[in-house]
Amino acid sequence: MKSRDEFLTPLDDIAYQNEILQHVSRTFALTIPQLPEPLCTVVGNAYLLCRIADTIEDDKSMSAESKKEYAERFIEVVQGNKDSGSFAVALFPLLSATATEAEHDLIANTAPVIRITHSFNQRQRAALERCVKIMADGMVLYQDAETLDGVADQKDMDQYCYYVAGVVGEMLTELFCDHSPEIDAQRDEMMELGVSFGQGLQMTNILKDIWEDHDRGACWLPRDIFEKHGVDIRHKTPGEMPQGFNDALIELLGVAHAHVYNALRYTLMIPEKEKGLRKFCLWALGMAVLTLEKIRQKPDFTLGQEVKISRRSVKATILLTSLFVGQNKILEYLFQFSGRRLPMANIHEKL
Repeated sequence: MKSRDEFLTPLDDIAYQNEILQHVSRTFALTIPQLPEPLCTVVGNAYLLCRIADTIEDDKSMSAESKKEYAERFIEVVQGNKDSGSFAVALFPLLSATATEAEHDLIANTAPVIRITHSFNQRQRAALERCVKIMADGMVLYQDAETLDGVADQKDMDQYCYYVAGVVGEMLTELFCDHSPEIDAQRDEMMELGVSFGQGLQMTNILKDIWEDHDRGACWLPRDIFEKHGVDIRHKTPGEMPQGFNDALIELLGVAHAHVYNALRYTLMIPEKEKGLRKFCLWALGMAVLTLEKIRQKPDFTLGQEVKISRRSVKATILLTSLFVGQNKILEYLFQFSGRRLPMANIHEKL
C-alpha cells in the first residue's frame, strides 16, 4: 500500500484532496471548485468521505459482514474515535480488483482526508459526521436488498434515495447555513427541499444506470409501479421489454423531474450574491434535466451511454446558468423550457 501519510503536511493534505477529486468524480471535480473557500474545502472533503463509504458498500469481493464491520469502523474514524491509518491498512488489502485505481488510492490515503475533516469547526464536523453515519448505516441496511427484484414501492425507493443522497442534501444545507446567515435564516424550508434535491439527482442516476445495475445484479426500481403497467421487473432483459416498461419508466421520470424542480426552488432561495453556491447547484440540476429528457426520448435504451448528455450540452448548461446565475425568472424559464416535454408528478404532499 502506497500511503502518503508519513510525509504529508496540512497543505499537502489539501493538495491531495484536490488531486484525488479529479479522479473519483468528474462532475464534482467540476462543480465543487465553484464554491468559495473555505466551503470548497469542506464540501470536497465531505464528498470524499461519502466516496469512501460508497467504496466499501460497492466492493465486489467483501462479505456482507466485512462491509458492515468496516462501515461501522469508518463512522468511528470520522468521529475521531478510531485511528484512520489503522483503518486504511486493514481495509486496503480487502478491496476487490474491480475497484478503480483512484478508489484504491483514496482508501490508502484515508488519513490525510480525515485530518482535513478534523480541522473543521464544530457545526461543519457535526454535519459531516451525521451524514456519514446515516449513509453508512443505510448502505448496510440495504445491502441485502441489492437484488434484481427491485424495491417494493415508491416509498421504499424514496427511503433508499434518502440514505444515499437525501442525507447529502441535508448535509450541504447545514454547511451552506454555516457559511451564510441569510441561508441559515431559511434553514427549515431548505432542509426539506435539500432532501428532495438529493433524491432528484439520485433518481436520475438510477434511471440512467438501470441496465448497468442490472448487469451487477442490482435494481432500485419500485415493483408496484411496473406491476401497475403489467411488467414484472424481476425478469427484465435489455432490449426485450414491453411497452408497459417504457410507460412505467416515464412515470418515474415525472417523480424525478418534480424533485429536480424542488431542487431549483432550493437553489433560488440562495442569495443572488452567492454566485458560487448557485453555480454548484445549477450545473448539477441542468445536467439532470437534460439526462431525464434523453431518457424520455429513448425509454427503450439498453446502455447508459445511449442517454448520456453530450459535452456540448454540458458546456451549454454551464454557459447559460453562469450567465444568468443571479436572475431567478430567467433561470426558471430555462429549466421549464428544458423540461417542457417531461411529465411532472405531484410530490408536494410528501414534503
